[in-house]
Amino acid sequence: MSNFREIVTKAVIGKAKKTSGNKFSMETEEKPDTVLGCWVINNTFNGTNNNGSVQINGSFDVNVWYSYDNDTKTAVSTQRFNYSDKMNVPLKNDTVLDNNSEIIVRSLKQPTVTDVNLQNGVVNLNIEKELGVEIVGNTKVKIMVEDDEEDYEELIDDELNQEIDNVNENYLETEEVKEEK
Repeated sequence: MSNFREIVTKAVIGKAKKTSGNKFSMETEEKPDTVLGCWVINNTFNGTNNNGSVQINGSFDVNVWYSYDNDTKTAVSTQRFNYSDKMNVPLKNDTVLDNNSEIIVRSLKQPTVTDVNLQNGVVNLNIEKELGVEIVGNTKVKIMVEDDEEDYEELIDDELNQEIDNVNENYLETEEVKEEK
């Protein structure tokens, strides 16, 4: 005989990823002639529930290495940029994103500068990143339960039973006869 039980547990109820690009502009202390290099570091982010969708807020630092003074000197400028992305993560099995759900955000592709150009002394940047979101929440799992029999084997100690079977009920009488002899 078997039947089913429902177990309530925490599991991934939604998972999605999104690639996005943002445009940023930064001004340097000197008017740059040439951009020699550009890199992004210190990417931090978190995800929150925003009326059933995931709102990701983050920031990173951009370092721009450039030449100035007719390409005779170089310098590095750093600036922190903030970003915000909204993701509508599809949820499984009619589950709902609520305040008890855990939102896990991962950087699947670190922010990278895909294009940089100079315009009137301002450095224009295109930065691309890929973020992944997992939503962990309560869900139900059905399992099959078998009620057939108990899973323990009952053991009987055979030696003890043999000794009990061989008990001399006339023990006291037998001892008296031995003493008389």
